[in-house]
Amino acid sequence: MAAAKPSLGRVLPGSSILFLCDMQEKFRHVAYFPQIVSVAARMLKVARLLEVPTVLTEQYPQGLGPTVPELGAAGLQPLPKTCFSMVPVARQELDARPQLRSVLLCGIETQACILNTTLDLLDRGLQVHVVVDACSSRSQVDRLVALARMRQSGAFLSTSEGLILQLIQKIIKEPAPDSGLLGLFQGQNPLLR
Repeated sequence: MAAAKPSLGRVLPGSSILFLCDMQEKFRHVAYFPQIVSVAARMLKVARLLEVPTVLTEQYPQGLGPTVPELGAAGLQPLPKTCFSMVPVARQELDARPQLRSVLLCGIETQACILNTTLDLLDRGLQVHVVVDACSSRSQVDRLVALARMRQSGAFLSTSEGLILQLIQKIIKEPAPDSGLLGLFQGQNPLLR
């Protein structure tokens, strides 16, 4: 009997979803907050470009405030939550996508909402790609230990650039059609002689 093939963690736009977790005003004190939000905003731009669906949550928005404007999430309807995991409030979105295989996860705080979301998604049989340069915590010890814990549980730890390159790989691999430039450089154009 052949051994089960380990998951390779490939990411494709048509079977992925982006989760943006709790990047809110009251979390500005979290370590590297501006950088985390900037990287998450980059992931959101790519998701929009490639039509990857996105889920945005806010932890107890009445107390912790709205999503910060620099995320660039205008047009997304944030889902309010009061538990650590995003999965209970995103369940309908997940259930509506039978082709879904991969969740790209960004946000705050790594040892709380990111960890619990990851474990719940893994329980559902989904691949979780934690965007490590788009996740942080108040304590860097908590951040590192939570990342290790997620990896032990089967999540993939990735950088934003690594994931973006995976998402656009198919676009780059297809050669552009001949637009006549080759003939111009082979002496067929009298203007380039």
